[in-house]
Amino acid sequence: MNLGAGLGVAVREFQTASGPVDYGLFVGRTLCGVIEAKSEGSTLSGFSEQASRYIAGMPKHLVREPGQVRFEYVATGTETIFRDHADPDPVSRRVFTFHRPETLGRWLKEPATLRGRLQAMPTFLTDGLRACQIEAVSNLERSMAANHPRALVQMATGAGKTFTACTFSYRLLAHAGFKRILFLADRANLVRQTRDEYLAYRPPGTGRSFSEIYNVQKLGGAGLDKDAEIVIATIQRVYSVLTGKDLSEEDEEASSFEQPNTETERLVTYNPSIPIETFDLVITDECHRSIYGTWRQVLDYFDAFTVGLTATPSLHTLGFFGKNLVAQYPYERSVVDGVNVGFDIFRIRTEIGERGATVKKGYELPVRDKRTRVQRYETLEADFSYTPDQIDRTVLAPNQIRTVLETYRDTLFTELFPGRTEVPKTLIFAKDDHHAEEITQLVREVFGKGNDFAKKITYKTDGGDPEALIGAFRNDYNPRIAITVDMIATGTDVKPLEVLIFLRDVRSELYFEQMKGRGARTISAEKLREVTPDADAKTRFVMIDAVGVSESLKTVSQPLERNRAISFDRLIDEIAAGRRDDDAFATLAGRLAALDRRIGERDRAAIVKASGGVDLSGLAGRLLSAIDPDALAARVPKEAPEAEQKAARDAAKDDAATILDDPALRRLLKEVKAAADIRIDTVSTDAVVSSGWDEKKAADTVDRFQRFLEERRDELTALQILYRLPYAARRLTYEAVDDLREALRRPPWLLEPVDIWRAYKRLASDKVKGNPAGTLADIVMLVRYALSQAETLEPLPSLVAGRFNLWLGREEKAGRVYTEEQRAWLMAIRDHLAVNIEIRPEDIVDAPEFAGRGGILRARALFGVRLPALLDELTDTLVA
Repeated sequence: MNLGAGLGVAVREFQTASGPVDYGLFVGRTLCGVIEAKSEGSTLSGFSEQASRYIAGMPKHLVREPGQVRFEYVATGTETIFRDHADPDPVSRRVFTFHRPETLGRWLKEPATLRGRLQAMPTFLTDGLRACQIEAVSNLERSMAANHPRALVQMATGAGKTFTACTFSYRLLAHAGFKRILFLADRANLVRQTRDEYLAYRPPGTGRSFSEIYNVQKLGGAGLDKDAEIVIATIQRVYSVLTGKDLSEEDEEASSFEQPNTETERLVTYNPSIPIETFDLVITDECHRSIYGTWRQVLDYFDAFTVGLTATPSLHTLGFFGKNLVAQYPYERSVVDGVNVGFDIFRIRTEIGERGATVKKGYELPVRDKRTRVQRYETLEADFSYTPDQIDRTVLAPNQIRTVLETYRDTLFTELFPGRTEVPKTLIFAKDDHHAEEITQLVREVFGKGNDFAKKITYKTDGGDPEALIGAFRNDYNPRIAITVDMIATGTDVKPLEVLIFLRDVRSELYFEQMKGRGARTISAEKLREVTPDADAKTRFVMIDAVGVSESLKTVSQPLERNRAISFDRLIDEIAAGRRDDDAFATLAGRLAALDRRIGERDRAAIVKASGGVDLSGLAGRLLSAIDPDALAARVPKEAPEAEQKAARDAAKDDAATILDDPALRRLLKEVKAAADIRIDTVSTDAVVSSGWDEKKAADTVDRFQRFLEERRDELTALQILYRLPYAARRLTYEAVDDLREALRRPPWLLEPVDIWRAYKRLASDKVKGNPAGTLADIVMLVRYALSQAETLEPLPSLVAGRFNLWLGREEKAGRVYTEEQRAWLMAIRDHLAVNIEIRPEDIVDAPEFAGRGGILRARALFGVRLPALLDELTDTLVA
């Protein structure tokens, strides 16, 4: 036995108290583990207990401290399992081969194992994280702490999967002692995009960018940077580095979704320069199913946790990850939460696209060589027929493409985006580079625009940098239309996109979902208008299906808007009245989610107040949860009888719809929706008949105002007080009158106080004195006049002055004489009440007219303990 033969030495037939173990392991002359070697074909789990007995029976004189002998391997020539007895609840796991002695030596020196450190993770700062990201990080850490080797996170496209990965990567490096993490992306441009996101990420609480703390490497032909803590690559590149086989950068550019399926498994052998412990975690982001099939051995090579990120988990993917789905955030939920926008499908069918065509013999047709693009002509000697499946693959039908594009052009500003004049940012999916080239030329021809208007963005773009073209498409006015095969099909963010046109079919459900995700990104109205000046807001995207792609797949995300024919008002009333079909709930959820992105903070606050604390997103979420199969499964087991499941479904829908029982909330939602839309009448003509004041219009305004007062008297706090209803609050407040003003402004009333004032003046000028002051007090005076509580209509400030003088006279008679400074304060209070209806102690702190006089401290010094009572008395005297 020569323990100096190397850093790591395996001693054969090493003696223990339980008999000889096949090999005793020494690292740096320290006994640290055992190997039990078995014949090929043996099942290994049973021998693990035998190895444990050998570890327990090690010679005492070689064991310097408890737990020193901890590494256990059981191996055949084809299979190896490993267990570290220092782990919490140590369990065997399969490894590709043995760890390097340097690694075992490092582990021996660490006070806790990696799995032990995972059980002591600190709470994390959630600043800037969405709820779905917080859930994903928390559940993922719990899964790792429980020693689950694989975990899957489902997160809708656009919900921030990469940001989530940056968050848990930082935490694992900083707090769990992970040494290196591998991030696998589908193709090279997504590798670059992911690298940029890691470089820009700023871990909460650090005040620094990720790249200032850790090294980030894009894995290339030069191999692994030993100092890199984050390595980002395609699976092809990792395979190339492991096997030493050359890989051109062009081979990394195409998406694996576009590659033909092959059952040939990529086999790897041990590479000592990249040991199995090189990575502690491997993250796979939306990779093709071949990642878990053809390329699976590349993943199995590393002794690392594996985390999958996906928008649409397939059964194959769920199987690979052992059904350990730690977080779910589907597309439909992301729409309700405002993370993504919904979509509408606009189907275009053409004769050729549906049935193909036949060209009679004798015609001369051009024939193009797809490699050289050299064109020649051939005369048909027989009839030539082709099917829709052959279009744009073996047969090019320019008139079919032209027909689709002309239909898009002609419906763009009438059916798709009525009222708009700018072509929205549009992405067209082509079948291959030749198809994309043909489409690009036809787009320019159909729209009558130059080269800048439409650009082909593929890996074979000549004379231009594809990455620069993507940047221009994302940030600049031109190009308006981009044509791609797969370069922008997955992962790439172009938030201003409003239209996707499919001129190719897609058979992969996952790929189709990824392609749709290009249009789902949200963007602020201001940012959208920077590239599309006439756009109001992005509330949805339009998917134009010219090939039946939305019909050829059996399971795709359904648009929440499933019944466009029914009006918003009717739909909300029908659900309140008892309508309970899934389409109605999904449609209303989609419309509420879209409306949430179009309204202002005032309307949003009014809805929250009227609903008892639920915003539009929450309302949409309730409706969607009521038809969510997963939410139903939480209420009743799937194996329950159908009658019980139906009862649970009905109860869930009833619970969700209960909030719409309140007619006041329904009215408010309709008014807010009506205010967010504008109908454009392109039919009626207009002409001047006469000019002058119209008393009929004034009478209509007054009539609407009085009908409003009668209909809303029981709902609005300000009206309850002004009507002197018995259950009303005692005094008007600024908020109550402001709510009244906003209610007047909403459809169907559309009333402004100044217009009501003028209408009364036109009908009874002798009773209307002065002009409105443009303050909330005007509304109070209008209501009191309409209710015949006042004989004349005049601005509150003119009345307040007289009332104040009378009050001062009464004060003097009561023996309360005020100093000049006190009088100045009282007049400031008078003026404030004349405009704002009420005054509160905090107003004396914040309002400039009081702060300049010394604020609340000076007021208390002048009026003492009487100040609160004085404010109440003046309010009642001057405003009531």
